[in-house]
Amino acid sequence: MVDSAGWWGPVGFGLGYAALTLAPVPKNVLTVAAGVLFGFGAGFLIVYLAAMLGATAAFWLGRYLGREAVERFTGTRVARVDEVLRQRGFAAVVGVRLVPVLPFTAINYSAGLTSLGWRPYFLGTALGILPGTLSFLALGAYGFELGWQAQVAAAGLGLLTLAGVVYAVRSRRKGTRTDV
Repeated sequence: MVDSAGWWGPVGFGLGYAALTLAPVPKNVLTVAAGVLFGFGAGFLIVYLAAMLGATAAFWLGRYLGREAVERFTGTRVARVDEVLRQRGFAAVVGVRLVPVLPFTAINYSAGLTSLGWRPYFLGTALGILPGTLSFLALGAYGFELGWQAQVAAAGLGLLTLAGVVYAVRSRRKGTRTDV
């Protein structure tokens, strides 16, 4: 079906992905699907651009809608996010993006409500989503073969998750909240 859609297939998927980035749905499933449908290289280009488009739109919507609306929509207490981003900025954005189980949508909207500037948010997101995006895409593109690519992708996701948990535990022990 994707092949018969021609160039509309990847464009439509990318636009749909970007739009779904604005809603609290699991983007990791869509990323795996992109790997299955488009392969690793094309899937990466589609997902990366769509994720950045959606993250950008959510950031600016967060700025426009305000704290009360975003907290209601995402269920996230923005005050915690604001504190972490105020203290660490770019590094905090990269850090939360590296953990593949943290809610992408909540981070996007919440960041728009904080004192964090657009540039550190955008650059932190651009860098921070790379490992998880590549790993989930590889699972989709190579997961049916269970070769070394799928094994590396699964190990990468496991390491990212473990690193995120270790970081969160250490931060809490030091008295700094990092949860979103």
